[in-house]
Amino acid sequence: MNKVRLATVWLDCCSGCHMSFLDIDEALISLAEKVDLVYSPLVDEKNFPEQVDIALVEGAVSSEGDLHKIQIVREHSKTLVSLGDCAVSANVPAMRNPFGVEAICDRAYRENATLDAGVPHQDVPKLLERARPVHEVVPVDVFVPGCPPAAAVILFVLTELLEGRQPELSSRTRFGA
Repeated sequence: MNKVRLATVWLDCCSGCHMSFLDIDEALISLAEKVDLVYSPLVDEKNFPEQVDIALVEGAVSSEGDLHKIQIVREHSKTLVSLGDCAVSANVPAMRNPFGVEAICDRAYRENATLDAGVPHQDVPKLLERARPVHEVVPVDVFVPGCPPAAAVILFVLTELLEGRQPELSSRTRFGA
């Protein structure tokens, strides 16, 4: 039996959606019988695989690194799931949008710095002008709002996708819950 190739991806977020995914608890064992987790911040793989069946993407697209990563994820994934309010609407990362990148960097790296004040330019991806939801950058197949979505909702989405069905979420989740 060929297992479904599953990936989970972190962009600009708090990792709450990944914690909620782990809260599936013992259902992870039965899920592991059907899927191979081929890429995730929870495993050691560094490069996104060529062929992924389902990609759960958490977070907003806020930096050049996020932009590059989400384009690769979309290119190599059959089904892309926008997981959580940050991925669906840009949520908390978008709170910086009205201020602009220069003002945000000044506040974070100059005004609040006690040592070595200055914006880092090495090893830190350059911020985009705006934090954006995933669907503004690449096509998304499934939207799962929630901050974070409940573990039961994530399990429902995965179960439906594994059965070849489009998850109907209107009665199961909402923004911020």
